[in-house]
Amino acid sequence: MTPSTPSSKPHIVVRGHLLAPSSLLSSREQRSRNASALERRRVRRLRALHLPLRILMLLAIAATLMFASSLLIPLVLAVFIALGLNPIVTGLHQVYVPRALGSLLVLFALCSVIAGGVSALSTPATHWLRQAPTIGNEIGYKLRRITQPVADASHAAAKSLADIGGGADSSTQKNATSEFSLGSLLRTAPRALAATMTVVLLALFFLTYGDRMRSRLVTAYPGFSYRRIAVHLIRNIQIEVSRYLLTVTVINVCLGALTATVLWALKIPNPLLWGGVATLLNYVPYMGAITMTLLLVIIGLLQFNSPLQALAPAACFVVLASMEGSVVTPMIMGHRLQLSPVAVLVWLLLWGWMWGLPGVLLATPMLVCLKLITERLPGWEWFAQVVGR
Repeated sequence: MTPSTPSSKPHIVVRGHLLAPSSLLSSREQRSRNASALERRRVRRLRALHLPLRILMLLAIAATLMFASSLLIPLVLAVFIALGLNPIVTGLHQVYVPRALGSLLVLFALCSVIAGGVSALSTPATHWLRQAPTIGNEIGYKLRRITQPVADASHAAAKSLADIGGGADSSTQKNATSEFSLGSLLRTAPRALAATMTVVLLALFFLTYGDRMRSRLVTAYPGFSYRRIAVHLIRNIQIEVSRYLLTVTVINVCLGALTATVLWALKIPNPLLWGGVATLLNYVPYMGAITMTLLLVIIGLLQFNSPLQALAPAACFVVLASMEGSVVTPMIMGHRLQLSPVAVLVWLLLWGWMWGLPGVLLATPMLVCLKLITERLPGWEWFAQVVGR
């Protein structure tokens, strides 16, 4: 008869204590629970830091953009010039004109047109700027004459309006005249020439080697499917941005030409100057049209004594700008490229604060480009919806 051995489960001795398998399992579960709790706390802490880190990142980007404005403004301007002229250079390349030669010809034509316009308009512009203090006095005097009936009815209103014309004296006029001396022109000329040459050279390189740079950028992607998506994305964005910039430039030039024609018909001096100003200001949505309207009100007050004749130039420009903004531009470019007025104004304030006047002129093209890019980037569609109309 064989003695029966008691069936016993294996035990584990840990530091002199006998642990059953159930105790070992419970200690493992406890450790895993503790580890998961620590992981959850770590994730919550990281989520709590997510918003402050994003704010700090945005502030760092804004500080970098302001600090490097002298470098970034010519670069961004050259990129936009290259994108706007790229369809013309591509068309020349299709008729067997080398890309480098086509880029040189297009840039030479553009620089010749700009130089001719600046040369023709610099003299009247300098004359108007030198006469600014006298213009202020004359406008104040004419405003007092126009508002004299109101002054008879309300003495307080007449007093407040009469103070408008008494702000400039001979010393102010002397300082304003001395600002346009030959010495100041010679001091600012080298810097302006260096900035112009930088923009022209960068635009030339972008036009000549842009396609090659795009191909090398695409080949940096690891897989064939990613490369195909990147090629399609970059090509579509480049085509749409180029089409937008070229179309907007043509529309603005046509608006400036019509403005100059209307002002010439109304016997306004230097109509080409104000047509060029209207062309430049139309790159700034809403604020550009408002600024140009106020300028034409001032010019009308200087040229005419009758209130109706004085307001005629501004009224004609308002009609032209309204037709351009509500009929011509949506009909040519469609509503897809329309932007929210609130987003445009906030964007203008932001870039005007960081880069000044160049930032204001470049803000809207940058916003349109960013909208076109974010429409095709996964996870960034919300930005395109926020800034769109």
